[in-house]
Amino acid sequence: MKNEIELKIIALIDKIRPFLISDGGNLEYIKFEEGIVYVRLTGACKDCSMIDITLKDGIEEMIVNEIPEVKEVRNID
Repeated sequence: MKNEIELKIIALIDKIRPFLISDGGNLEYIKFEEGIVYVRLTGACKDCSMIDITLKDGIEEMIVNEIPEVKEVRNID
């Protein structure tokens, strides 16, 4: 069962997803553990040279700003 923080994270990811899909990519929520959100970037995002910028300056910044319990977002393969 997902807790309240996870539901907020998933809701934010659902808002971000259309932007990634429009560029041929996608974002999958994996888990939230000890202040870290684990996601999987797929499609065009997976091999994009801008993946770190997208993850840290886009996705992570948005989630951390909205949900104080989140300290970091990490992509897992």
